Amino acid sequence: MSINNEKLQEKLGEALGLEMAAQKAVNELISRGLIEEKTFRQKIENMKGQAGKHEDKLEELVDRLSKSEGLDPTEIQSKAQETEQKASRIMETYLGQDPDTQEALEFLCLAEGGEVSHYEVLSAMARGVKDKQFGTKVKSILEEEKRHLKMCTTLARQNIAKEA
Repeated sequence: MSINNEKLQEKLGEALGLEMAAQKAVNELISRGLIEEKTFRQKIENMKGQAGKHEDKLEELVDRLSKSEGLDPTEIQSKAQETEQKASRIMETYLGQDPDTQEALEFLCLAEGGEVSHYEVLSAMARGVKDKQFGTKVKSILEEEKRHLKMCTTLARQNIAKEA
């Protein structure tokens, strides 16, 4: 199976943009005082650090694939910026005027679910990419994103239990 380079560029750009947006969202939620409990904050800041590492891994993959698959890094970066902006607008819409910690945690669950689905798609696309390291790295990131989603869900459940 050969892969459509335009679609691969689009999906890589979206995944990269979601990683950038995740870091921005964590900064925003913390600066707005929505994640104040120490253990929640530590876990979410750790997740932000991992998003930065995922962004770096994706940028390395883009560089490799631009050479081996003929991808256009400029197109990928453009899609990443567009996706980051969309994700930021979604966050603002989701949180509304007067958000609380629960809404912030549930937004992070929503965002992590989006990342998981994008990496699932990239993983499926990896079968058509010549560079086999691509599939290995995408699967590695996917597993971490699944852990992030589980952690966010756990934090949301713990928070609501405290409020009950």
